Amino acid sequence: MTENKHGKVLVFDSGMGGLTVAREIQALAPALSVDYAADSGFFPYGDKSDDALRERLPYIAKKLADAARPDVFVIACNTASTLALEDVRAVLDIPVVGTVPAIKPAAALTQTGVIGLLATPGTVRRAYTAKLIEDFASQVRVISHGSVELVRMAEQTASGEALTMDAFRVAQAPLFEAERGDEIDTIVLACTHFPLIRGELAATVPHAVTFVDSGEAIARQTMRVLPDRPASAERGGHVWLSSTPDHQKRLVEVCRRFGFMDVRELKEE
Repeated sequence: MTENKHGKVLVFDSGMGGLTVAREIQALAPALSVDYAADSGFFPYGDKSDDALRERLPYIAKKLADAARPDVFVIACNTASTLALEDVRAVLDIPVVGTVPAIKPAAALTQTGVIGLLATPGTVRRAYTAKLIEDFASQVRVISHGSVELVRMAEQTASGEALTMDAFRVAQAPLFEAERGDEIDTIVLACTHFPLIRGELAATVPHAVTFVDSGEAIARQTMRVLPDRPASAERGGHVWLSSTPDHQKRLVEVCRRFGFMDVRELKEE
């Protein structure tokens, strides 16, 4: 049974957004040992160039896998996955699970034939994303909006900082201001940070919509590729950062709220 599966999973993102994926994995399989890693020294990914990310991601993934020794490596980041998933798989000898925008389920859900794609600028412009739309949403209208600001707002909100509801309204307004934007009935949260502010986004849309994300699907795929392992005495709860924890107090605080208490710095050469 899934809930009794054992082994170690490392969930990776640039910041705290991947914590939403880690939560889905833990809910599906409480017996798993789950660690978390944030490439805090290179945050945010959404505004980095493709070349910079292609160079960075295999390198940092290998460093983290060598340090944490997981059985499965989960890239809980749409930006990283849509660009460099195969590059990461090439340098690791364990299963690697990526994150892709939930365009297929959104296209199946819509009643109006118009869906919104809320992502980072990097994910919006990826050929991978365009192929998903072509393969699974060619019969519907997809309106995209890329926002690095929403990533920062998600981190601020998760850490307890109060933002105005109007800020969320303005941040997602371009979706609804586009042609046929008033027909959007389903929005893909195509950044793992965005489920952190699902409530705020839902409260500030101009009309009722359904939000969908990839968290549950990622958790199920993680279970599918997880090798059979006996129960280990080692428990999860470690968080690895690529910068000095003293400089990441907000990130550390939020990680601890999600149950990742033991903070470790990944030393880069």
